[in-house]
Amino acid sequence: MRAEIEARPVWAPGRVNLIGELIDFHNLAVLPMALRQGIRVKYRPRADHLIRVSSAGFGAREFEWTSELDRVAAGDWENYLRAAAQAVAGRWGVGPGVNAEIESDLPPAAGLSSSSALIVAFTLCLLGARGLEAGFEELMEVLPEGEHFVGTRGGGMDHAASLASRAGFASLVSFQPAAVCYVRVPEDWAFLVAHSMEKAEKSGAVREAYNRIRSAGEAALAKKGANLSAEEQGAYDHTASESARVSDAVEAMRQGDAVRFGHLLDASHASLRDRLHVSSLALDELVDIAVAGGALGARLTGAGFGGCAVMLSRRADRPRLRDHLIREFYAKRKGFDQAQHLIDAEPGPGALEAAKHRTLRD
Repeated sequence: MRAEIEARPVWAPGRVNLIGELIDFHNLAVLPMALRQGIRVKYRPRADHLIRVSSAGFGAREFEWTSELDRVAAGDWENYLRAAAQAVAGRWGVGPGVNAEIESDLPPAAGLSSSSALIVAFTLCLLGARGLEAGFEELMEVLPEGEHFVGTRGGGMDHAASLASRAGFASLVSFQPAAVCYVRVPEDWAFLVAHSMEKAEKSGAVREAYNRIRSAGEAALAKKGANLSAEEQGAYDHTASESARVSDAVEAMRQGDAVRFGHLLDASHASLRDRLHVSSLALDELVDIAVAGGALGARLTGAGFGGCAVMLSRRADRPRLRDHLIREFYAKRKGFDQAQHLIDAEPGPGALEAAKHRTLRD
């Protein structure tokens, strides 16, 4: 009897966007960093084109891989598997199918890019099943556009951060062409990611609202700031000011100026709240409580509509900030789980670095 092929692992991290919100789809630079949490896929190649995937807590999905796939129901996680398959087929052709198991320690629909991490990991899985390796540039040519298959018209930040981040660094991601410049995070800085307890379903009900923000920004930039509607004016003002904040934040991080960086986080949140209207009462409360509890700055992250906030503190102060949030915000909310909803965000490696150094989550 032929021995069963050993399952092969692929891992891709989620990310927290430190600053540069809702501007990457205008090809403007952003500053995310990879998290230590991510998506792990164990897979075995098949002799046919069937893709069969199971995920703890989310069930199983199965489909025949062809060159022209259709979407399934909006919000179904199978769409992300199909997006990866479609992206690979468009560049490398249809390959062998896989039997795969997915595990995640990322909270879903939290604005931490669990969906893009899944697409990155599953793309690497499908390439690995046929013995192919692809570099950052090749993958960035297909992944951002490939995720549009799901229906959300995002940019390329999430894929770049998940692929190419470096442990200990934030990633200054630029576009046309996609590139990453690494900015070391000062050792005495600490970031905390806190969940608002409201899901941010970008592939579900808020997808059209998210896409309208991109469209309004594109229209405003095309008009060069003249004769704008109120929605276009808000998008234009946010895009211009947020892009400037990214540059200022990079300089502040390089100089170790945590106070300045914190002020930029606060200004970013105000712009997202007042100009783009993507915050929520829970996110605003979370940010206010964080600042009152000693955070140097805080803002929503992951495009809003629920999800998470990111906050900066001195490393020695983060445990106290965590305790303050638990008392003042989470104590009155049901279902709080520290492992899922309050994450010490440490800058981790991207999928390509993790594979290179064999630091996969086995």
